[in-house]
Amino acid sequence: MRPNHHQFVAFAYVVREGSFSAAAARLGVTQSTITQHVAKLEQKVGAQLLIRGRDGVEVTATGQDFYDLADRLVALDSTIEERLQGFASMRAGRIKVIANAPQPALEVIGRFTGRFPELSVDFALHDWTTANTMIRNRLADVGIVTDPPRRDDWNMHKIQTTGYVAYCPEGWEISTRARLSMRDLLAHTVILPEEGSLTRRVVNAKLRELGLSIQREVSMRSFPLMCEAVLQGIGVAIFLRGSSQISKGLVEVPLEEFETTHETWLVVPKDRAKLRLISEFTSTALSVAL
Repeated sequence: MRPNHHQFVAFAYVVREGSFSAAAARLGVTQSTITQHVAKLEQKVGAQLLIRGRDGVEVTATGQDFYDLADRLVALDSTIEERLQGFASMRAGRIKVIANAPQPALEVIGRFTGRFPELSVDFALHDWTTANTMIRNRLADVGIVTDPPRRDDWNMHKIQTTGYVAYCPEGWEISTRARLSMRDLLAHTVILPEEGSLTRRVVNAKLRELGLSIQREVSMRSFPLMCEAVLQGIGVAIFLRGSSQISKGLVEVPLEEFETTHETWLVVPKDRAKLRLISEFTSTALSVAL
C-alpha cells in the first residue's frame, strides 16, 4: 500500500520543526498522531527515516531523499490552498527566515511585520555554512545570506553590497585612522565569529595570502556578542560593514587588504517562490534594497 498524504506531511514537518512535539503543535494534532504517521511511513519505506535523540531528530540519508519529496508536497499543498482561498487576506501564516548576519535581515523583517502584523516570522541566525545547508535542505522558507552559492533550484535577489571592516572602540588610537592593515590589527586581540562563518573563511584566506597569523584571538557565536566584546575593550572585531545596528561607542575602519566587495542575497527554493507569503516577503526585501 502506498504511503498516504498525511504521513508525508507529518514527516516533513517533523524535519522542518526539529521535533515530533513541535510538528504536532504546528499542524494542530496530537504528538501520538505524528508519531504514528511517521512510523507507518518508515514501515512502508522499509528503512529508518529519522533518528530520535535527546536534542531532537536527525535525518538519515534515506530520510533526506524522502524529505525533499515530502517538502515539495507541503509547498504544493500551500499553493493549492492559497489558490482555493483566492490568495485571501494575509491575516494568518508563518514564514521561517534564516540569515548569517542580523542586518539587513532584521530590517526586512521589521518592514514586513509592519505591513502584515498578524503574520508570524520565525527568525534565526546561523553561520554561513549552516545557513546555506539549511536552504539547500529546505529547512527554511527564505535565507538572507552573503555570497551564497548559485543553484538552479533557487530564486535569488541581490539586496546589499558591502565589504569587511574593523570594528574598534571609540577612543582607541587605531579608531581615528582612515584605514587599517591586518598588521595593525595583529597588535591587538582579534575577535572573529565561529568556525563555518563566511568571515572566518575570508580572514583565514587573507592571512594565508599575507603569510600572517593571529596571536591573540577570541571567537564569538553572534554579531551582537562581537559588538559587546568590542565595547568592553576586549579587542578589535572583523565583520561586514553594517552587519549590526549597534553603533554607539563603535567605529568602523576600512581594512586595506579587503578591497573585494561581498553581496547579500535573498534566497528562496523556486517551488516556494510564488507562495504569496514568500512573494510578499521578497517584495519587502527588494524595497529595503532600493
